[in-house]
Amino acid sequence: MSKSPNGLYTVLGIAGIGVGIGVAVNSSNHQSDVIETAQATAQAAEDRAAAAQAAIADTQAAATDLINTLAAQPLSTGAPVAETAGFGLGRDALPVEIAAWDIDVRPDGAGLPAGSGDVWTGEEVFVEKCAMCHGDFGEAVGRWPVLAGGHNTLSDEDPVKTIGSYWPYLSTVYDYINRAMPFGMAQSLTNDEVYAITAYLLYVNDLVDDDFELSNENFLEVRLPNEPNFFMDDRATAEYPIFSVEPCMENCKDSVEITMHASVLDVTPEDENAAQEDATVVAAAAEPEVDLAAEGEALFRQCKSCHQVGDGAGNGVGPHLNGVVDRPIGSVDGFRYSNTLLDVGGEWSADVLGAFLADPRGAMPGTKMAFRGLRSQEEIDAIIAYLATFE
Repeated sequence: MSKSPNGLYTVLGIAGIGVGIGVAVNSSNHQSDVIETAQATAQAAEDRAAAAQAAIADTQAAATDLINTLAAQPLSTGAPVAETAGFGLGRDALPVEIAAWDIDVRPDGAGLPAGSGDVWTGEEVFVEKCAMCHGDFGEAVGRWPVLAGGHNTLSDEDPVKTIGSYWPYLSTVYDYINRAMPFGMAQSLTNDEVYAITAYLLYVNDLVDDDFELSNENFLEVRLPNEPNFFMDDRATAEYPIFSVEPCMENCKDSVEITMHASVLDVTPEDENAAQEDATVVAAAAEPEVDLAAEGEALFRQCKSCHQVGDGAGNGVGPHLNGVVDRPIGSVDGFRYSNTLLDVGGEWSADVLGAFLADPRGAMPGTKMAFRGLRSQEEIDAIIAYLATFE
C-alpha cells in the first residue's frame, strides 16, 4: 500500500487555519486591552490635572484672603490703614516680622539675649569659624581686618584700629559678630557662641584673663579702652557756624610750598633730583638680605599685632620684646602676665625661647599666648637672631 502525503497536508492545513484564527483572536484581545489601558491612563491624567487646577485655585483664593486680612491689620495707633495715605501701598509690619529684624544690641545692653561663653570655648569656635580670615589670635590673614593689638598706635602715622585699640563699645563687637559673621554664614552662630567669641577677642586684646566668662549679666561691666575718646556728634553746633561764615580772601601767600609728601602712594609731584634719590632708595631696599636676622625680621611680621620691638616699643597684647633674649621670664614692668609665666622662673635663653616659639602652650601650659607656634627650626633660629638685635 502506497503512502500519499496529500491527506497529511490537508490535516496540517486545517490545523494551521485553526492556529491562525486563535492567534488573530488573541491579538485582537491584546490590542483591546492596550487601548483600554491607554484610555484609563489618559483619564487619570485628566483627573490629576483637574485636581491640580482646583488646588491652584484654592491656593490663590487663600492667598487673596491672607493679603486682605493683613491689609486690614490696624496701625500701631489702632487706626486702620487709610486708603489715601501715601501711595496706598503696603501695611504696618507685624510684631513677628519686627522681632525677626530687631536683633541689634545697644551700648546700654538693650537687646542682649540671655547666654554666656568663656574664653576657651570662644577660642575653639574662633579657630574653627573665624581664623581662616582673621588668624588664630586676631592677627589677620592677608588683607582681612586685624582684630587684636594696635594699642597706643592711634596717634601714629599708620594707626592699627582694632577692637582693643579703637572700638568704643563691646555691644558693637557682639552686634557685628551676631549680625554678619562668619563671612558667608551670617547669623548661623548661637547666642552662647557669640558670647564666647566676644570673650576670646577681649582676651587676645589683653582686656580679660583666660578664665573670663562673658554673659548678659556682666556684659556692661566690660569697658573698652577707647570709649572716652568717642563723643556725640556736635558738628551742627561746633563746626557748622565756623564754616558758614564768609571765607577770608586777604593776605594770602604769594606761593605754595610742599612741606610733606604722601607716603607710599607716590602721588606728590617731585623734582628730578628727588625722584632719582627715591629711585636709589627703592633699589637699595630691593636688594635681598640673606642674613638670619633679616629673615627673622620678615617672619616677625606675624608677631607685630601683639609685640613691639625697637625705639619706643611698649606693651600691647603681649610685652615688648626689646632685650628678651636671656631676660628673666615674666619680668617686663607694667605687663600683666599669666600665673604660668610669673611662676615658671628662669630666663629666656635661646633653648627656652626656641621651645616656647615652637609650641607655646605645650612648653608652658596655661600661658596667655594664643600663637600656634613656628613651623620649623629655621624660622625659630631666624626670629631669635632678629630679637637678639634689640637691647
